[in-house]
This record gives sequence, structure tokens and C-alpha cells, in this order.
Amino acid sequence: MAGPRPGFLAEVEDAVTPRAFLLVLGVLLLQLGFTAGHVGALRDPTPHRLSIAVVGPAQSVLEATSALHAVPNEAVRSGTAPDRESAVRLIKDQKVYAAWLVDPAGTRDTLLVATARGPAAATAAERIVGSLESARQRTLGTEDVVPLAPGDAEGLSSFYLVVGWCVGGCLVASVLGISAGSKPADTGRALLRLGTLLLYSVAAGLGGALVTGPVLDALPGPVLPLWGLGTLVVFAVGAFTMAMQCLFGVVGIGIAVLVFVVLGNPSAGGVRPPPLLPPFWRAIGSWIPNGAGTDAARSIAYLGGTALTPPLPVLAAWAVAGVAVTLLATDRVVDTPMEATP
Repeated sequence: MAGPRPGFLAEVEDAVTPRAFLLVLGVLLLQLGFTAGHVGALRDPTPHRLSIAVVGPAQSVLEATSALHAVPNEAVRSGTAPDRESAVRLIKDQKVYAAWLVDPAGTRDTLLVATARGPAAATAAERIVGSLESARQRTLGTEDVVPLAPGDAEGLSSFYLVVGWCVGGCLVASVLGISAGSKPADTGRALLRLGTLLLYSVAAGLGGALVTGPVLDALPGPVLPLWGLGTLVVFAVGAFTMAMQCLFGVVGIGIAVLVFVVLGNPSAGGVRPPPLLPPFWRAIGSWIPNGAGTDAARSIAYLGGTALTPPLPVLAAWAVAGVAVTLLATDRVVDTPMEATP
């Protein structure tokens, strides 16, 4: 007859339930995904269809665009501009990352870049065009037409501002769920929780805009538009996190972390702009609040609010979807007995 089960093993079996084991396994997978995602997205910054416009006489433009087309692996997407002023406008409107001004009367040409759109993109454009100029026995000068603010030396302030907003939205929704139950008891309670999230979003949006602007002097953009953007980012992320908790309980927090941390941060274009990201990360970045928010923050801070049409509707769609799912799930899913209701 078998002896009694050892006390320690019995304690372990009682403490580590299958549900707890699966949750811990899920955390491990998220951790590995975080590491693989960030390292994989940033380890090999190879340009892909980096947009460069060419300015100059017709024959010089033809030769320069042909040289850009010949760069291997579709590294460059070339275009043209009639003059310097138009080229600068294209850069500020976020239509191109750089402009190559060819001067056939001399041996020195000029490359216009915008480090505010990402220093890595400016460096990549300078490297590509500089190599072509060397092959033609010409020299290249670089002019930064949209420079970074003194307090934004690496051009990461917009990215980290949005990351902070995303973290805040995810955390506050998680705290509301943990403290008062993953799923509100009824529609009224759900609306109350969403209202609390909205108030938090307004405060977090203003706080982030003030810290990166007047307090730290890291971003030169106006406070009011950044405040509005921050409110939308925080609310969109928080509403989605809340919706996932309504559907999946505590697992919903893990889903939010997967979307906004594992997938959202590496693809946001903070460290490497989209043309320097691998295909998967480049494809998803602008569709996740991290990337959409980073694009919008850079535009507001440095580019006069150009090209806000893509990111703002994306953020609004996340917010609307989060609210809709939260309200629909409230009436259809019952809380577990262990969770309190607000």
C-alpha cells in the first residue's frame, strides 16, 4: 500500500492549480514575445521603399532617378519635385523622407532631410545618396529642413510620450477590472467605468503634453493638440483593455499586453521609422494605437499637423470598438463568483 503523499508536494499541487499554471505560462510567452519582437524588429534596419524626391534639370533628374531605381532590394522609392520649395513642402507634408537637389553646374549636390521624422531615416537616405554620388565622383552636402528640438536629441520623445499614454490606459483599465470585477454588473456600471476612464484619459493626456512640452522642453508642439491626442490614445487603449477583460477576465489583460506592448511598441516607428522595419512590423505599425499615436505626435510637434487623417481615425476606431464591446459584453457575460462588482 502506497504511503501518504509528501506534505510539500501536496502543498504544491494545492497551490498551483491548472488555471494558475496556464496563467504563468501565458506570462512567460508574453515575456519571450516581448524580447523576440523588439530584438527582431530592430536588429536589421534595412531600407525598403524609402521615399526620396529628385530636383534638378530634366537630364540630371532622369539620371538620378535611374540610379535610385537601380539600388537593390527596392530600398528606395524615387519621385521628383519641380524645385527646392516644392521638395521641402513634400517633406513637411510627409510625402517623402528626403529630397536630392542635383546641381549639374558644379560637383556638389544637396540632400534635404527631416530628422524630426526619424534620424535613422535621414541617415539611411544620406548613406544611399552619398554612395551614388561617390560613384559619380561628386560630393554631397546634407541640410536638415525639419530638425529635432534640442531636448529631443534622439527623436524618441514622441514615441515615449505615446508609450506612456498606452501604458497608462492599459494599467488604469486593468486596475478598474481587478478592483471592481472584470465585467461590470450592468450597462449603468459599464458606463460609469467608461466615464472614469475618460476622466483619467483627459488628465493623463494633459499631463503627458505638459511634461514633454513646457516641463522638459522635449517637444516643441502646442500643448492643446497634444492634450487632445493623448486623451484619445489613453481612452482607446483603456477601452480596448476593458473590453478584453469583459470577454476573457484576467486573460484579457494579457491580450492587451500582447497587442500594445509585444506588437505595438516594436512596430510603432519610434526607434526605426516604417521604411527601416521588417515587413511584418512595417505592415501592422500604423494600425495599432502605438504607431498611430507616434505618427500623430510627431506631426503635431514638428510638421504642423500634416497627415493626421490616417492616425486619428485609427485611434477613434479602437476607442469606439472598445466601448461597443464593453457595453455588449456587459449584458451577455456573468462575473465569476470570486470577483466583486463595482
